This record gives sequence, structure tokens and C-alpha cells, in this order.
Amino acid sequence: MSNFKAFAFSSTVLLSSLFLLSNCTENSKAGKVSTSTTTTTTASTTSATDTTKPAYQPVDKALYDSLNKRLANGDTTGHWPVKNQPYPVPGAILPFKRIVAFYGNLFSKKMGILGELPPKEMLAKLKTEVKNWEKADPKTPVQPALHYIAVVAQGDGGKDGKFRYRMPFKQIDTVLSLAKKSNAIVFLDVQVALSNIRSELPQLEKYLIMPQVHFGMDPEFSMKDGSKPGRKIGTYDAADVNYASEYLAGLVKKYNLPPKILIVHRFTRKMVTNYKNIKLRPEVQVVIDMDGWGEPDLKLGTYRNHIFPEPVQFTGFKLFYKNDLKKAPHHMLTPQEVLKYKPQPIYIQYQ
Repeated sequence: MSNFKAFAFSSTVLLSSLFLLSNCTENSKAGKVSTSTTTTTTASTTSATDTTKPAYQPVDKALYDSLNKRLANGDTTGHWPVKNQPYPVPGAILPFKRIVAFYGNLFSKKMGILGELPPKEMLAKLKTEVKNWEKADPKTPVQPALHYIAVVAQGDGGKDGKFRYRMPFKQIDTVLSLAKKSNAIVFLDVQVALSNIRSELPQLEKYLIMPQVHFGMDPEFSMKDGSKPGRKIGTYDAADVNYASEYLAGLVKKYNLPPKILIVHRFTRKMVTNYKNIKLRPEVQVVIDMDGWGEPDLKLGTYRNHIFPEPVQFTGFKLFYKNDLKKAPHHMLTPQEVLKYKPQPIYIQYQ
């Protein structure tokens, strides 16, 4: 499973004369829980500037610990559950619910299921996947989500030469509207290219102060060496993750929000460096998401090699409707199969 083969980033889409890079490549091998203690924000679309703030109940620490132990799925190596992690501030979603997210961009049918289907059809399909996961794991309620690429790496340098395109706010507004229809939360994801996380994250603050909006950062397109995105796999260091976490924690404190969820995509070791230095905070829940595509054995190997041995807090797993079927046995993993992994992913993303 160690041989890595980079795929060409040839799936692009025309947008205002700019070509957007399709996301995520990988080696071709590679009883219900009570949620009374965790008032989540699934239906909340209240403006973050409203004077009345919802009351979030404190986390049941014993339940939190027991659910994390359950997610470890019998692991005996000592990696999972993560030790000495802080208890979250009131209103935490994880690990009380599993998140099932649809990923993509409204401008592109090639970047994920979120933009591939008409909205009504997409939301209906998301509802079906939610039911599939509820059936596979009846003890864990499922929280639907829309995971939107708000900053897209592209093949054109643009006016500032950063090779990234910031999506218009009206597109993000549309995603928020769609999410409301499905009682879903929203993730805003950034592919910084030749920009950096310190420049891109603050641009989205007007949305991140909303309780139902969370954040994702994609190392694949973080080109610290100045390479054009798509020619090699990028990287983030723990310092980048810590910057994002600290920024989000500041918003949680300032606006009395429930914890933010921070998704960090990963499918190679070098995509996230110095993981031991990643700082956990009560205000932010960190998910390292196995982001690669391929046949089942490859995906399991990637999870074992790059997610399992470097525990941060929670894990995620991405499933590709098309790319996972490209090679024999032409099979996308089922919820039941993914739930056999150690640890069990608490965040599931479909592209």
C-alpha cells in the first residue's frame, strides 16, 4: 500500500474563463444514543448577530467518554480513543452524532455530488444516505451536512497569481438555503493553492459566526513550495491547523457558539506534518478525514497507514460515487464495511 501514484488533475470546469481543478486524487492502489446533553444546531439559521442566543446544554462527560471508547471499536494499541483530549464546550455534535456530508461545488458537476445533481435530487439522495447510516449503526444518530468548496484551486493564476478562486458569497448563501431545507449543517472548505490559510480563513468569518457553519482545510492544494496546484500533492503543518483552530475558537468564545468542527483532509503522510503538535481546544472538534479514492483494499490501507497511527481527535472517511468504482472489484464501500474500521469514522463524506 505504500507505492504512491499521482493521478493527473484533468477534471476541470470552466468558470469565468478560469479552469477549476477537481478535488482529491490518490494512488490507484491505495438502541439510539440519548442526545439530550447536546443541543446541536442542525435547524439553526439564526443570524449570528441576533441578540438572543440559544442555550446549549453542557456535555455529559461520562457519555462523551463512553461514545469515544465505542468509536475506538476494540482498538487495543492505545492509539484510540485519543487520551487527554479536552471536553467540548456546550452544544458539541461529535461524538454524539455521525455526520454524513455531500461534497462539491455548485459551479461544477465534476467536483462532487453536491454540484452534480439538481438540488432536489441531491437532497433526496443525501436523505437516503443518512438513512443507510442510521440503519447500519442504529445507536448513533446521523447529522446531514453539505460540504462546499468555497475557495477552489485552479489552473489560472488569476490577478494576484495565487491560483485560487474565491466563490461568490451568493453561492455560499445558496448552499445555506439548501442546507436549511434538509436540516443540515454546512462546511466551507478551502483549497488555498499559492495563497495560505491565514489569508483565506478570515474571508469567511461572516459565515463562520453562524452556529451551523463549520470549516474544512485541504492540504492537497496547499502549495507551500510555489508549485502550481495539481502538479504535486500539497501540505499543511500542525502550525496551520493550530492557526485555524485558534481562529475558530476565538469566534466560538466571542459569539457564544457551540464547538466548531474542523475537517483536515489527508491521504498521504506528508499532507499533515508534525501531527503531535496539533493543539486540541474545547471550542473546536478536529476531524482528520481519509480523503483518497480507490478500491476497498487501497482505502483501508490508506486509513491504516495515515489516519490510524497518527491520532489527533476524530476520524473521517470519504466515499467516491465514481472514482471508487474505477478499478476491480468496482465496489464502493458500504456503511457496514466502513464501520468495521478501527477507529470508526464519525464523519462521512460523499463526493
